[in-house]
Amino acid sequence: MTLLSAPPRLALLLVALGSAALLGGALLFQEYGGLPPCKMCIWQRWPHGVAIVLGLLGALTLGGRPAQARGALLLVAAAVAVSGAIGVFHAGVEYGFWTGPTDCSGAASGGSLDSLRAQLMAQTRVVRCDEVPWALFGISLAGWNALFSVALAGFALLAFRASAGGRRT
Repeated sequence: MTLLSAPPRLALLLVALGSAALLGGALLFQEYGGLPPCKMCIWQRWPHGVAIVLGLLGALTLGGRPAQARGALLLVAAAVAVSGAIGVFHAGVEYGFWTGPTDCSGAASGGSLDSLRAQLMAQTRVVRCDEVPWALFGISLAGWNALFSVALAGFALLAFRASAGGRRT
């Protein structure tokens, strides 16, 4: 057995651990790196939470049911792929390829000067979605999330394909 042909139960556990590592890394950057998340950063975290729960539940309860475990692999692959897609969109916003949500990447909205002032006073600190707060090798955190999430989704799909026919548990 190679890692790319892991049984569904092991693959579910590995994807859950991979999502936990990505989510944990984001929280470490937030808490200890001084990088508060923007709105789109938060969006990227939710699918990882789903993948962690589904992966762990699937690995712990579906080991003896190969067809259901394979179905769970598709669900965790979809969850991490969604996070990856949001990461691609977010990185595109950061690098100016397209525009993002106006409430975190555009000008503040408001019809009058008084309403704009009230908006600004109500917000403690707006974390902008269109700025790169940290990058490694020219790739932002959103970009790294996209790359690792797509890799996790690919791994889950390869494990799904390798377990065709439910031969593995």
